[in-house]
Amino acid sequence: MQISVSKRDDSLVVSVEGRMDTVSAPEFDTRIEELLNEGEKGFVLDLAKLEYVSSAGLRSILVAAKKAKAAGGNVCCCDLQSMVKKVFDLADFASIIPVFDSVEDALNR
Repeated sequence: MQISVSKRDDSLVVSVEGRMDTVSAPEFDTRIEELLNEGEKGFVLDLAKLEYVSSAGLRSILVAAKKAKAAGGNVCCCDLQSMVKKVFDLADFASIIPVFDSVEDALNR
């Protein structure tokens, strides 16, 4: 899994590429924790290049959202691709974390 971060407006766009599973989810957790410790609060998770997400990956996204909310911020996801979208739909994850079609839509929320 690869994670890249860019600042856009008042939010950070966190792009996740590859697979987010039991092996790689802790890397995501660590990176989000670092960003929160740096004072960042608003996160747009760009999942356009995420090929697979497991329950461990969903858990990591949920924990990130809870930590951001506790810090006065928020997390949303965008640009879900077919397999990831199916997992989000099966878990009814969009009822917990906002999901947008694109980074631009998420930033304009």
